[in-house]
Amino acid sequence: MLANHKLAKVIADMSFFEFRRQLTYKCELYGSELVVVDRWFPSSKSCSNCGTIKETLTLNERVFHCDQCGFECDRDLNASINLEKAIS
Repeated sequence: MLANHKLAKVIADMSFFEFRRQLTYKCELYGSELVVVDRWFPSSKSCSNCGTIKETLTLNERVFHCDQCGFECDRDLNASINLEKAIS
């Protein structure tokens, strides 16, 4: 089924919809708050130190280097810091 590109996209989208539906349900059940950040929020491309957004960042770059302030951090850690700031 996933060999068909168009069908695979629909199935993947539906799986994320179901995951979000279940997450919303569980948050309501336990009194938690679900915070959803915009799909196109540049969490990986933004510097968590100064806020500068890099134009290009390839997937094989695992360490984030900011050209403006010289900040250097693991790419995933940098993205998580930016996401934490976005919900605050």
